[in-house]
Amino acid sequence: MWKQGVSAASDLCHRLGAADLSRFASGVGGSSSAARSVASSSSGHARWAPEELRAFSQAAFQAVGLPAGDAALVARCLVHADLRAQAGHGIQRLPIYCKRIRAGVVNATPQVRVERTSPSSALVDGDDGMGFVVATRATEEAILLAKEQGLGLAGVRRSTHFGCSAHYVLQALEADMLSLVFTNSSPALPPHGGAKALLGASPFAAGAPSGSEHPLVLDMSTTVTSRGKLRLASQRGEPIPEGVGLDREGRPTRDGMEAFHGVTLPFGGAKGAAISSLMEVLAGALTGSNFAGEVRSLYNDFEAPQDVGHFILCIRPDLFLPSVDAFKARMDHLAATLRAQPRAAGVEEVLMPGEPESRAEVERSRSGVPLQADVAESLRVEAALTGLAFPAPLPC
Repeated sequence: MWKQGVSAASDLCHRLGAADLSRFASGVGGSSSAARSVASSSSGHARWAPEELRAFSQAAFQAVGLPAGDAALVARCLVHADLRAQAGHGIQRLPIYCKRIRAGVVNATPQVRVERTSPSSALVDGDDGMGFVVATRATEEAILLAKEQGLGLAGVRRSTHFGCSAHYVLQALEADMLSLVFTNSSPALPPHGGAKALLGASPFAAGAPSGSEHPLVLDMSTTVTSRGKLRLASQRGEPIPEGVGLDREGRPTRDGMEAFHGVTLPFGGAKGAAISSLMEVLAGALTGSNFAGEVRSLYNDFEAPQDVGHFILCIRPDLFLPSVDAFKARMDHLAATLRAQPRAAGVEEVLMPGEPESRAEVERSRSGVPLQADVAESLRVEAALTGLAFPAPLPC
């Protein structure tokens, strides 16, 4: 099974050259060299035991008011992102989440409300709670609806930043469901031809279960690179590739922080911008959340809650086939056929979307989670604020 050797990380979430563009890619599939770049891009950084990072993160979130179960869920999702080499959505986000809770713009103890709006849909009001908590509850509801009706759609309003979309795709996979997971977010990229950020860097995420092969786990930003990776590049003192972002004046920049606060360009030009517009329609206009540039910045706006919207669709695999196993067999055939294709020059192995991240998780579960020095220092500062001790790194 594809999960052998992997920490079944979806359980964690729902049960409780510097200028080389490939360095900044999300790793949605490709060659084994791509998988190695995902795992090795942090070589030279000190590493931490995943269980110690989870314990610290849970304690930090409890210290700012999250109930123990919610704190554990958020902590595990953050560390899971780091294990999957998605550091932009990993534990480096902990300080800003805690800051927003302290500022009162995130509700530490939300009363998440679920209202069935049709036999196969539900509206989830997140009460401005942590996005991880709200989206996990919404995915649970979408799964229940899909089990009953074949399709289950959860529309979410009054949520907040929910981390990696893959968390909820994996949650659906654990229930043998196909899924589409969309969210809107604060302005990051312009409409095609524009010079000012309006649309969110909203990820396009989807999943499909398999049998013995790796499932499809797609989670990709609609920007050339994710905004979290821009911050990390800036913190490392590294330039970003050309064509990734614009500064606040609409000028091309290779400064990651200038692009983070300015404009992050869509991948594929007009095509990426159009997909981001679709995310805004489905996760924003449809759900009743903030949209059209109204979602508040995670880092810069502490005046009011974000009111992020999510769109989570789960689909039962046996809608058109005799059984779930019949669908999984077809997915295994698809994956095997993809792997058997002639490879382009320099490509050693064709991988399924999400497979590089799963391989990184195997490696990091054994060797530890690498953290940049500035990220580790920010966590020590947060530990001091809450009276906690940040764990020491693993011996070299």
